Amino acid sequence: MLQLDPPLPLNTPKGEGMAHVLIDYGPESDLYWTVFITKTGEIWTFANREVRASKNITLGRTDPSAPSRPNESTRQAAVSLAGNK
Repeated sequence: MLQLDPPLPLNTPKGEGMAHVLIDYGPESDLYWTVFITKTGEIWTFANREVRASKNITLGRTDPSAPSRPNESTRQAAVSLAGNK
């Protein structure tokens, strides 16, 4: 677990927010970002595949793709694959 200093701006399925904590469970797991959502003040934790770096014109990131939660069939396939290892 790593507290991010400074926090990183991220786009999430719940809107833009600031990531304050990064959780790493090891090489066979996703990274997890704990994000404070700017608009609502909610705190959510998202898997790495669910977030994107926010727009940053200086770095040439002018239109990052919008993240979305994996659909249920994708999630079930991932659980199924994990159970077969």
